[in-house]
Amino acid sequence: MSKTSDNATHNGKRQLIIITGLSGAGKSAVLHTFEDIDFQVVDNLPLSMVENLIDDSARKEGLAPIAIGVDSRTLHFSPDLFVETVARVRARDDIQLHVLFMDASVDVLMKRFSETRRPHPLGEGRLLRAAIKQERELMASLRDYIDGIIDTSARTVADTRRIIRRRFACENPPELIVTFMSFGFSRGVPRDADIVLDVRFLRNPFYEVDLKSLTGRDKKVANFVRADEGYGTFTQKIQELLAFLLPRYRDEGKSYLTVAFGCTGGQHRSVAVAEAIASESSVDGMAVNLYHRELVDGALS
Repeated sequence: MSKTSDNATHNGKRQLIIITGLSGAGKSAVLHTFEDIDFQVVDNLPLSMVENLIDDSARKEGLAPIAIGVDSRTLHFSPDLFVETVARVRARDDIQLHVLFMDASVDVLMKRFSETRRPHPLGEGRLLRAAIKQERELMASLRDYIDGIIDTSARTVADTRRIIRRRFACENPPELIVTFMSFGFSRGVPRDADIVLDVRFLRNPFYEVDLKSLTGRDKKVANFVRADEGYGTFTQKIQELLAFLLPRYRDEGKSYLTVAFGCTGGQHRSVAVAEAIASESSVDGMAVNLYHRELVDGALS
């Protein structure tokens, strides 16, 4: 068991994090990170024992925060039991519950299982792709009961660790974390995006010889994108929309929101717009992150 730390409580309640999702999507790395920031960590705890753990550990460890890993490998796991357990814990007045769902694309999951040569927990003689599909279908009904998704398809373990540390390794965690993401439609829409905005209507710096090799973080590219006649109206309307939405998401208790801007390759227009919008967005109780999926050093803050 880990020691009690400054991150023990949230709004006077003990923190409990339930990490679930697809096998191979990074749950183990997340649990190790929680252990590093002084959470009590238990993996594959049967759902019937969750409330017993809360009560027993409270008597021994006080308000020490807890992180629990639960997935299809867990003894007697079922989506219905998961939903029932989450509902009971949310109803408690001594617990602040966050449910994190770890996700990744089928191709990425297949590559990870092939590289590690680990059997899929639902394999049982099936083809790997079929086992992954079955698990995704099994876990689909949980999506309405989660507080946040972390899609690790294009993230390194270090990226994922930074996300967890920013959200939970502080004495007074923000009420709402907003991630402004850039991405390229050529590589698909990110699964963990809550709001997706297409900026391909803006002039494309890719076709300018002196800008092609740069990114939207370079001043020349940002100025080129801003010079488009539609840029000012678009960004103004997006800021108005966010000014309306963000306080309402916060007040409804949403912990995470990802606003994704997409262009063709995710190098120029989407990066420039995400940078600009992130720098101008502010709501009380909110923390802002930037993530450029297609750039090598994408996890910036």
